[in-house]
This record gives sequence, structure tokens and C-alpha cells, in this order.
Amino acid sequence: MTFIKKTLASSIAIAATAAMATAAQAEISDGQVRIGYLADMSGTYRDLAGPGGLEALNMAVEDFGGSVNGAPIQVFSADDRNSADVGANTVREWMDTRNVDLVAGLVASSVTIAVTRVLEENNGFGIVSASAASSITNEHCTPNHIHWVYDTYPLANGTAKAVVDQGGDTWFMLTADYAFGHALEADVSRVVEESGGQIIGGVRHPFPTDDFSSYILQAQGSGAKIIGLANAGADTVNAINTASQFGVVEAGQQLAGLLVFLSDVHAMGLDATQGLLLTTGWYWDMDDEAREWSERYYERVGRMPTMVQAGIYSSTTHYLQAVEATGSDDPATVREYMMEQEINDFFARNGRLREDGRMIHDMYLAQVKSPADSTSEWDLYEILSTIPAEEAYRPLSESQCKLVQN
Repeated sequence: MTFIKKTLASSIAIAATAAMATAAQAEISDGQVRIGYLADMSGTYRDLAGPGGLEALNMAVEDFGGSVNGAPIQVFSADDRNSADVGANTVREWMDTRNVDLVAGLVASSVTIAVTRVLEENNGFGIVSASAASSITNEHCTPNHIHWVYDTYPLANGTAKAVVDQGGDTWFMLTADYAFGHALEADVSRVVEESGGQIIGGVRHPFPTDDFSSYILQAQGSGAKIIGLANAGADTVNAINTASQFGVVEAGQQLAGLLVFLSDVHAMGLDATQGLLLTTGWYWDMDDEAREWSERYYERVGRMPTMVQAGIYSSTTHYLQAVEATGSDDPATVREYMMEQEINDFFARNGRLREDGRMIHDMYLAQVKSPADSTSEWDLYEILSTIPAEEAYRPLSESQCKLVQN
């Protein structure tokens, strides 16, 4: 009799669990969680996100078990070619014909701003992991996207302040001529001037650019102590290589890479980059948790991950956890749940999602090692200090976001 009661109780419990899973899946549109990865897969920003970011996303899906509450997770991808029109049209097609639930990746800020407008118009959802413009959660904020890894505000607060504090008080800005470059230039200029320095000149270059000769000559002619590079990816690599060819550092000027990725330093080598100060949201060798995940990534890709690629895994995992917990892929429901959760994983420390859509977390001031100090191919950074989350990002009191109640 006892056995029968236990069996009956067990059957009821199993049935209840199955019913809950069925109900949860019923609230997941089309019975699938569909993730579209949109990024530069072949151009200037390929190495910092690109195919490696897609692999990180796939790792997150696999580690989650490939489904959410019984609903399978489907991943597809596209190359936005760093074109706002291509990116917006791709996402519009995904929403119209594929019922995409999450748009992930998102690299060039101009592409991201165009895509987030489409998401807002169609009640979609996006997680921005690679774009840098702080305007994405400021004047361009929407209730339909969040910004995960970093933006131009902490990059300026970290690198520019540190350089001025070390005596680099006159700056010439070399800026990529689109939304990201403009935002970084503005944030750096603010920090330099607030720290007692001065912007004495600048030039904007087309995005992308192969030949930096004329721009580096203008920077040399300015007499500024610091040449601030408000660009990223292959543009930063090309600018630094050109400066090396022109003997900029040997002549007494210093380069400040304002958005430098691990992939950039690896590509240029420590001889060209040693001593460079930079701000990063994460580094593969920063602690045991980071190393453990990075080694798994390395086994699949053959390269250590950038902060963007690690952030894609982190943000995708948190999104899937929200869908699982709420039983829904409704953007407002998922966003609300994500805002309620503290974020502490292998990527983020002291993280939380604010009402403007900005995920704030600790950032780090780092310096590129010398060849003599590096012990292996990817042993490239020394972490100098931590910039606490609440100090790193734009205060909500200064926000222009329509979602913020000032």
C-alpha cells in the first residue's frame, strides 16, 4: 500500500512537472528559442567578434543543453558587412520570416543603432556585445535592447585619465568618422579636460581606412604629447603600424589606444605594443574562472577570446536563464527578469542591468607586457587596477535615456 502511494505521488509529481514544462513552452513563441547572430564576419572587426563570437554563442547554447523548458534553441547568423542598411534589413527579414527572439553580436555602432530601431518598431529583443558608442543606452536607448560588455564612457574614464595623470596632458585625436568614433572622441575629450589636459587638435578618418600616412603626419605635426586613437579593430592596428613606420614613439610622442582588443595586440606583437595602456572589460588570464572558460574556448577556436567573445557567452547564458525562469521569450518579461538578477560569472564582477539597458560591471586598466615579461603567446596584459562598476559607467543622473526617471 505504501509502495502504491509513493508511486502515485511520484506519478503526480512527474505529471505536474511535464504540465509546467508544456505550459512554459506554450509561452515561447513557435515552440523554439531563435537567436540570430549579426556581426562583421569578414572585415575590419572580424577578429574581435566575428566567427569567434558565434562560436562563443554556440558554446553557451550547448552548455545550456540545447533547449529551454523543452523548446529547442536554434541559432543562425549573418554578416552585416559593417553596413547599417544591411544590418537593419537583415534583422527586419529575420523578424518577418524567421520570428527571431534574440539578436546577438552587434558590432559597428552605426549598425547597432539602426538595428535597435527595427527591434523597437517590431517589439524584438537584442543584446549588444561588441558596439562601443555610449549613446546606445543614452540618447539611442530603447526598451528592446541591452548593452553588455563595455562602452566609450569607461574606456575614457580608464585610459584617458590614467594617461593624463602620468603627464600626457596635450592630445591629438585620430578618430573613426562614424557614431562610435564620435562618441569615443567626445568622452575622451571630456575626461582629458576634466583631468587638467587639453585637446590641441584632431582629424577624422573614413571607416575603414587602409592608409593612415596623412593622418599620422598631421598628428606628428601637432606637437601633442599623446595621439589618441578613437578607432578599433583593423583601423587601430593599421594606425599603430603606420606610427611605428614613421618613428612616432621614438620621436617622443605616445600612442593611447582607446579601444584595443587582445586580438589587436596579438596581431601587432609585443615589440610594437609594449607599455600601451588600455581599458578592458575582461581578460582571459585575470583569474581561475576566466582561465577555465578561456581554455575551453581555445580548444575549439585555437585563439584566446577577446572580451567581446567572452561577453557574448555571458549575455547569451543570462538571456536563456531568463527565458527558462519566466517561461517566456516576450522582450519585456525577459528584460524585467534580467534587471532583477545580480550578474557575477566568469565574465562580469559586480554586474547589474540598469533601467537604461546598460549592464554595468567592474572594468580594468591594463598595460601591455614587454616581450621579456611575457611567458607565452597569449600572456599579453598586466592588470594594473580595477575600476568599480559604479564609477566606470555614465551616471544615471546624466542620462538622456527616455527610460530613466531623473
